[in-house]
Amino acid sequence: MKRLLRPVAHRYRTWMYQWENELCLRATDRIRRPFEYGLEWTRNWPCADQIHPSDDPIGYVRELNACAIAASKDFFGYEKPNDFRLQGSALEFTSSVSTPYPENNQVRALWFPARNGNRKAVVVLPHWNSKLPQHNALCAGLQKLGISALRLSLPYHDSRTADGLTRADYAVSSNVCRTIDATRQAVIDTRCCFDWLEAQGYQDLGIIGTSLGSCYAFLASAHDERIRVNVFNHCSTYFADVVWEGLSTRHIREGLEGSITLETLRELWLCISPPSYWNLYSAKNKRSKFIYTRYDTTFPLRLSRQVIEGARRHNWKHDVAVLPCGHYTMGEFPFKYLTGFEICSFLKRNL
Repeated sequence: MKRLLRPVAHRYRTWMYQWENELCLRATDRIRRPFEYGLEWTRNWPCADQIHPSDDPIGYVRELNACAIAASKDFFGYEKPNDFRLQGSALEFTSSVSTPYPENNQVRALWFPARNGNRKAVVVLPHWNSKLPQHNALCAGLQKLGISALRLSLPYHDSRTADGLTRADYAVSSNVCRTIDATRQAVIDTRCCFDWLEAQGYQDLGIIGTSLGSCYAFLASAHDERIRVNVFNHCSTYFADVVWEGLSTRHIREGLEGSITLETLRELWLCISPPSYWNLYSAKNKRSKFIYTRYDTTFPLRLSRQVIEGARRHNWKHDVAVLPCGHYTMGEFPFKYLTGFEICSFLKRNL
């Protein structure tokens, strides 16, 4: 029987990789940008005034990472916004992280309130380069199940896209410190969303992150005890490895290669990599769902499996779902429905 199944499995794997690559390579507006350390983005970070810039940018950013991890409550800390505005289904407020781009500094989220009047709500963090109305159907589904959902537009996405750009290139790029700053902003904006939900009386709180949003969701949850139930849709360990190895970030790697090695980049992006905060996450009583795909060309399979190994080693309360598709094909029929079922059923049971 095994011999009969092997050719079928091989054909399926080949077909899935071809489909995955086709979907990924449809985008023709990816731009290779030059490598930059981007030290100007560090000026307003906590601890930055305690570390003296030197002629060694790698050493300087390493020190900043060590400081950010050691004092991560400060690095991902913030002043609560005082200008929350809900107009119809649109929530807006000023980001606690200021960037040179006014449009990015205005946080926007779509609100899908459940009608049953319970106190359950989740924040939904979409994938990199997501566009409205992507993820709205998931929010509407949760709404029907009695779980209110707030879909956040990530930094440099949707109406927050920097002027002159068509993609969220400043969220993840070959500019080392700007990528860190965008991640810090995403985590802080996410936590501010929970401030708003809490002010509305919501008590049972969860988070859903997909792809890049999954990384943001983990960092936010590790630093916020209010987030009790977590769904990480696609999961990985080190930020640098995904960028370096992923098919969808090949153009970023081209900008990095020749100027920095993977090993060094991993060190410089440690403060935005989930393993740096596994112990912090373990200290909080959370319930987690990890979803990953068997034929992923964007989040390498071995990195997803490392996350599951870490969850088991740290004794997290967690469930795992492995889907027979890839990163991009997850959004296609029938896999998008399988994913939706995994997410919604888990939240319905645990929130």
